[in-house]
Amino acid sequence: METSLHRELKRRYAGRRDRTEVVLDNYRIDAVRGGRLIEIQHGSLAAIRDKIGSLVARHRVLVVKPIVRRKFLVKQSSAEGEAVSRRLSPKRGCLLDIFDELVYFTRVFPHPRLTLEIVLVDVEEWRYPGHGRRRRWRRGDHVVADQKLLEVGTRVRLGRAADLIKLLPAPLPAEFHTGTLSDCCNVERHVAQRIAYCLREMRAVEQFGKQGNTLLYRATPRRRSRRVDEAA
Repeated sequence: METSLHRELKRRYAGRRDRTEVVLDNYRIDAVRGGRLIEIQHGSLAAIRDKIGSLVARHRVLVVKPIVRRKFLVKQSSAEGEAVSRRLSPKRGCLLDIFDELVYFTRVFPHPRLTLEIVLVDVEEWRYPGHGRRRRWRRGDHVVADQKLLEVGTRVRLGRAADLIKLLPAPLPAEFHTGTLSDCCNVERHVAQRIAYCLREMRAVEQFGKQGNTLLYRATPRRRSRRVDEAA
């Protein structure tokens, strides 16, 4: 079932005069605007990897990937019941979360006809008690009824491998390892390893040696690269 979040983002990116829910090359496309195909993907990028890989062979494609920056949890009394509480989830999303998804997209991005736009959003998640619980909610005992868009925050558009480096919160030294990357991004080492994997597989950086058992990386020599488009 399409969520309100997906429907609202589709409306914003498609515009009033453009087409939505278009069937093309045996695929259903969220929107077509100015000759470019637009896909809104709130779920895993792995789910559309083959679809996008096929479409970019002949079409320009924009994949919009929303990341939830803040989530307000609205609890309903039942599936059709009224809201009984609203609270802010302690979880926070950030731009670096995109690397959790890019590990499944390394064979698709970058591509000359593919643009990836990351959008930070605030949402309300409406949920009601799951079946089989009469009196109390237990951890995980809920059904998500809908997600509603509250606010659109930072948007970052990626077109080339070099753009991935600009997602990092601080500049990297000329040569680095995942420990350096961990400190730069203020993340755990295993998260830094995931980021390094994406950067290497997408050819934003290259592995050139070792320091003991630690792999060393450096930025891939740049050809022409366009800047990341960012808007708050």
